[in-house]
Amino acid sequence: MHRSGAHDETEAIIQVDPEIQGGIPIFKETRVPLKNLFDYLEASETLEAFLEDFLSVSREAAVAALEQARLALAPDAHIA
Repeated sequence: MHRSGAHDETEAIIQVDPEIQGGIPIFKETRVPLKNLFDYLEASETLEAFLEDFLSVSREAAVAALEQARLALAPDAHIA
């Protein structure tokens, strides 16, 4: 099920441009790959550690990216 506006929200925080980082998804207006956020979390690092290491990414952008991933993977799941 596609939620109205979900694609627009993703475009607001994620950028894919073959001229930047070879076209991998990055946080918009940075050179930080979105994958870095998931790598940090997978390694049991905190969101705060990620934000401290990547100062160009706002907390709002990181949280929005996580929310978009949740919606893509489990659109009917509710936040605890």
